[in-house]
Amino acid sequence: MFIALAKKELLALSRDVHGLAALFLMPMVFIIVMSMALKDVYAPRVQTLSYAVVNQDQSHQASRLLSAWSVEHGAPTTLESDDWHEAVRAGRLKYVLQVDAGFAKALENAPEDEGAVQVHLLTEPGLDQSLFESTRASLVLQVAQLRTESMLLQLGVRGDTEQATQALFNNTLVAAQRAGAKTRPTSVQQSVPGWLVFGMFFVVAAIAGLFVDERSCGALARLRSLGATPGTLLGAKVVPYMLVNGIQAALMLSVGVWLMPLLGGDALSLQGISWGALGLALLSISAAAVSLALAIACLVSTHAQASTLGPILNVLMAALGGIMVPLFVMPKVMQQIAAYSPMNWGLEALLDVLLRGADVAAVLPRIASLTGFSALMLALAYILFRR
Repeated sequence: MFIALAKKELLALSRDVHGLAALFLMPMVFIIVMSMALKDVYAPRVQTLSYAVVNQDQSHQASRLLSAWSVEHGAPTTLESDDWHEAVRAGRLKYVLQVDAGFAKALENAPEDEGAVQVHLLTEPGLDQSLFESTRASLVLQVAQLRTESMLLQLGVRGDTEQATQALFNNTLVAAQRAGAKTRPTSVQQSVPGWLVFGMFFVVAAIAGLFVDERSCGALARLRSLGATPGTLLGAKVVPYMLVNGIQAALMLSVGVWLMPLLGGDALSLQGISWGALGLALLSISAAAVSLALAIACLVSTHAQASTLGPILNVLMAALGGIMVPLFVMPKVMQQIAAYSPMNWGLEALLDVLLRGADVAAVLPRIASLTGFSALMLALAYILFRR
């Protein structure tokens, strides 16, 4: 009986074209769109910014600075006239790098006035703040390296000054790295886990709709008269939809790994992850999603309720759980609220595995939360179904 009921669920879902599109196409489209839209937010592309150079010094040191700058930031745009200020103000140029006359002399003599400016970074008004800061930091580093080389020469250091400068930087007391991260974070690493979780929870629309159909046409009553218990009927819905969630997960991960690079985005890296932890995380997320969907399906009584209550609840949990907006950009109050969203538990579990290199033991607390939520929702669904 259980196998026949499970087969019936899969057959009914295969005939629901709109339900299949919501389960498979919608999260895939979200992953592609959001990954591409947020690509520069996670990794600002300073090399794509159009800029021009105004070199008033024409010294060897100035040429070295501008040559090193072009290697990291691309070739400059040729100025058509001396009046480049209007082009910057209008945004046709993102910034202009101006080297004042006397730049080389200032490097050699180390002027007493430390506030004397010899290199100017003039940006257009609408330049993103993160791009402005990263460009400014790069310029400061380039000038500091040239000044360090000049100081070493004045102190009598001969030979390869660039090597000596690099050694000086390598022996500083500061080191920066991402603790425990195997790869740098990208928009794909946020979008794939996020919309994968959202897609899994969207089974509520399919389950609730089919449940209402079975109730209205009398199929549930006939199945009960044949001896099918409430536990059997609910269990026969859990297993097929968890299988559907497994297919969803495989498809969404494949989109991140193989399709996104073909579209010009970053690839989702699965190298070095704990596959056991990933499997447990996906299993617990699927159980939570299907259990919540069953509870809502047993609560609603019409198609209108099924098509509004479930999706609205999903969108609210996604908005509060860090799916639609990354958690780190939320204010502290919203981050505290997100800690109560099952979608956030699932998202953080996947980020732990895919980004932070967590093993099974590290994700067990989040898996326990999702499992407890699943048990609570299944119990609620059983009570509502018997009623």
